[in-house]
Amino acid sequence: MSEIRVGTSSWADRLLLASKWYPREVNTPAGRLAHYASRFGLVEVDTTYYALPTPETTTAWAGRTPATFTFDVKAFSLFTGHPTAVSALPRDLRPVGDPNGRVRRRDLPEATYDELWVRFRTVLEPIATTGKLGVVLLQFPPWLRYSEAAKRRIVEVAERCRPYRVAVEFRHGSWLDPGNARYTVGFLARNDLSMVSVDMPQGHASSVPPVLIATADPAVVRFHGHSPAWGGGDKQEKFRYAYAEGELARWADRLREFARETDELHVLMNNCCGDQAPRDAARLAELLGARPDSRYAKRRPLVSSRS
Repeated sequence: MSEIRVGTSSWADRLLLASKWYPREVNTPAGRLAHYASRFGLVEVDTTYYALPTPETTTAWAGRTPATFTFDVKAFSLFTGHPTAVSALPRDLRPVGDPNGRVRRRDLPEATYDELWVRFRTVLEPIATTGKLGVVLLQFPPWLRYSEAAKRRIVEVAERCRPYRVAVEFRHGSWLDPGNARYTVGFLARNDLSMVSVDMPQGHASSVPPVLIATADPAVVRFHGHSPAWGGGDKQEKFRYAYAEGELARWADRLREFARETDELHVLMNNCCGDQAPRDAARLAELLGARPDSRYAKRRPLVSSRS
């Protein structure tokens, strides 16, 4: 069986901070990350989706965690086709115009877009050089449907991330519908891209079925919950969900079986409302028999086999 790493999709979400999951005396960014890393060996960095931190910040993250701790880092929203706030861009790269507006790639000069990638890779470097970078997560928007053009776009973005490992999460059901699923899986495998398997509400255009298939290492599974507000609520409402004991037990069985297909499995709770994600992650890790203390984990390879 492969190594199974369990964690959450943030360690500093404001609702988590307000939930009192962290002890009262753990009240600094450094202390919170150290506390989190004493309980889990994996975390997803979602702040990089909203804005680029400084290399000094990611250097500090790497320095505050055990040697075998793993960060999965979400790519900046602009790179995956999401409208991005102008204010999220570095000040010297912001276009002239409405400072409160939003931009897409087509709104920026190619040189500016290239420079954003340079800076993103600079942000990754302190994590990667310490061997703590798991995957760069490319989360594509709900309007990216299955097509040959979309595949080319995914490959172009992924190649900018190399030599690091890349995982792809789809938010449109066309990628795994009966007519396209085998082509999607083959496409990802040929390009050494991990398909992010998801547990999420079904019945929406953005719904992807919870299919567990390893197309590259590591395999990645993200848990979004099953909120009835997925189709129209705000972020807090969409991800407000508590996994029942029976659900976690059934998923533990599935994940143990899935782990036989891959060298490493990353499991991330993204039901980020209050302290539900770390509570569910801790219980799932217990059911899986995964050690929560990352100091017991093995070191993994840093880069893609395609590099």
